[in-house]
Amino acid sequence: MVELLIKGTGETLYMVALSTVFAYLLGVPAGVLLSVTSKGGIVENHSFNWAFGWVINILRSLPFIILMVFISPFTRLIVGKAIGPTAACVALIVAAAPFVARLVESSLAEIDAGVIDAAKCMGATNRQIILRVMLPEAIPSLVRGLSITTITLIGYSAMAGAIGGGGLGDIAIRYGHHRYDTRTMLITIVLLVIIVCVIQVTFDKLAYRVDKSNR
Repeated sequence: MVELLIKGTGETLYMVALSTVFAYLLGVPAGVLLSVTSKGGIVENHSFNWAFGWVINILRSLPFIILMVFISPFTRLIVGKAIGPTAACVALIVAAAPFVARLVESSLAEIDAGVIDAAKCMGATNRQIILRVMLPEAIPSLVRGLSITTITLIGYSAMAGAIGGGGLGDIAIRYGHHRYDTRTMLITIVLLVIIVCVIQVTFDKLAYRVDKSNR
C-alpha cells in the first residue's frame, strides 16, 4: 500500500503540474485578449469580446466529469488512450484553461489605468504595454491566481480517478470506497490536504515577495 500511495501521489503531482503549465500557456493569452478587447481596453472590440467571452463561459460551465467523458475521443486522438494520468491531463487542461483566462482577466483589471495611460503617452505600442506594463504589474495577482488554479486542479485530478484517471483519487475510489476501506480513504485525504497546504503556503509567500507594495 505504501508503494501504491507513493505512485498515486506522483501521478497526482504529474497531472497537476503538466495541466497547470499547459492551462497557463492557453489561458494567459486568452485572458489578455479578454482584457484588451473589453470596454476601455487598449484594443476595445465589443463584438469579439462578447463572442469570445461566451466561449470561455460555456467551457467553464461544463462539469469536469462530464467534460472528461465527452472529450474522450479527442483525448484518444491526442495521447492514444482515454484512461490514465496522461489522458486525464487533456481534460484537466481543457477544464482549467478557461478558468485561467478569467483569472488573468481579473488580475489585469486591477491595474491602475493611469499606469497604462502613462505608457501610451510615452509612445509604447500595444504589444509593449501588454508585455512590459500590464503583465508585470499584475504578477502578484497572477501568482495568487496560480495558487487557486493549482489547488482546483488537485480537486479535478481526484475526480478524474472516478473514471480511471489515476492518482490519489483513483486509489481512494478503487481501494478505499469500493473495498469499504476507511483507512485508505483517510490516508488519501490527508495526503491531498498536505499537498494543498504546501502549495497554498508556497504561493502565498511568493506572492508576498513579488508584491511591490510590501517593499
